Amino acid sequence: MPCRSGDELQKLVDKAKRKANEGKVASYIPALQLENPEDLSCAILFPNNECISAGDIEKKFTLQSISKIISLAYTLIDLGEEHVFYKVGMEPTGDPFNSIIKLETESKAKPLNPMINAGALAITSLIKGKDSKEKFTNLLQFVRMLAGNESIGFNREVAISEFNTSHLNRSLCFFMKNSGVIIGDVEEIMEVYTKQCAIEMNCLTLARIGYIFAFDGKDPETNEQLIPKSVARICKTFMVTCGMYNASGEFAIKIGIPAKSGVSGGIMGSVPGRFGIGIFGPALNEIGNSHTGLTLLEYLAEKYDLSMF
Repeated sequence: MPCRSGDELQKLVDKAKRKANEGKVASYIPALQLENPEDLSCAILFPNNECISAGDIEKKFTLQSISKIISLAYTLIDLGEEHVFYKVGMEPTGDPFNSIIKLETESKAKPLNPMINAGALAITSLIKGKDSKEKFTNLLQFVRMLAGNESIGFNREVAISEFNTSHLNRSLCFFMKNSGVIIGDVEEIMEVYTKQCAIEMNCLTLARIGYIFAFDGKDPETNEQLIPKSVARICKTFMVTCGMYNASGEFAIKIGIPAKSGVSGGIMGSVPGRFGIGIFGPALNEIGNSHTGLTLLEYLAEKYDLSMF
């Protein structure tokens, strides 16, 4: 997909990069500590497949929690709303994304929403397949279809690093298995989930997927309906209410678009009916969102009136 450099966008990226020293790269997943906190890149995909970019948009990064919105779309298509939301709730939370507290205080240990780790793990447990390999392959094929790229894969080093250090996520799984929210082998679920989080792509591909959600599930090149409109609507709603962890309310006020972040520094934005955004900036704030990426989005929102509210 061709993408031209945007001088105005580059100026905003350069301005946002000045705040890189205010953030830190993720440290709890060892493989992510190697990223350069001063990296910042952005691609914006418009209708008619027109694209503008700034920074090294070809640099690959892992999706991490951005994958949660994709696995949610996949399971909603495969199983339907009733099945999915029997296992996972629809309400935002003010607690950290990896908190266990609501599983203890809510009835039946049902996760509040699919964007916190507990909810995402419950969603991943619903993916069909005879074993972990087939389950992940099924999800990966869905990602490749959305990306329009059969070469999309996952970063094995990051997946292994995350699998070996995901003690809290295992605890969440066992807690939910104890109450029947999760059925199946916890280690198999963890293998699929850590590979899912390690799916790798660049800003341009992420902008393409953001575009698909922005345009109610339609392919930017062919206009084919890749995701049912009803599913895209649900996913965009979760992106607004829960997509930026426990800073989603502030994000809605300051920027006001459906978006999903990941601790690798990625942000996928979907400006309804206008364009998709892919950002990579590994310097994170204390919540776990890209600090430079959020700064860039604030600049873009102010300059181009992005808010849907």
